[in-house]
Amino acid sequence: MNTEHPQTPLLAVDLIIRHAANPGRVLVIERRNPPPGWALPGGFVDRGEPVERAARREAREETNLDVRLEALLGVYSDPERDPRGHTVSLVYIARGEGEALAQDDARALRWLDPEDRTQPLAFDHRRILDDYLRFRVTGEVAPIRHAGR
Repeated sequence: MNTEHPQTPLLAVDLIIRHAANPGRVLVIERRNPPPGWALPGGFVDRGEPVERAARREAREETNLDVRLEALLGVYSDPERDPRGHTVSLVYIARGEGEALAQDDARALRWLDPEDRTQPLAFDHRRILDDYLRFRVTGEVAPIRHAGR
């Protein structure tokens, strides 16, 4: 019996957490661990954990917020999106409840206008926020991209 597991990408979740009182703003974190920079909250899915539970757990661990998942914006799988290696991320739109506090992997938090392109973001999170802006106007989820386009 073959007990080898296939070599597959890591699975992660990222969240666009909307401010309960000001849904025009979204939460970004300053990463405590490499790679440095500002990013959407999120992290890796644990073995045996449903992705929706992972999203709620990561939000709570990094931001202290309880979140209600509202929509799946898209799946981001470009092998170059994460300098640590091939990582596939499911990105959820969520509404946060509670007091946002930087915890765990987050050094600091900031409520960001997603249209503000002056804030550099890690990974492909600018692309994700651009897809989110399109979603806000059209209600359409992220487009299917071919070969990282």
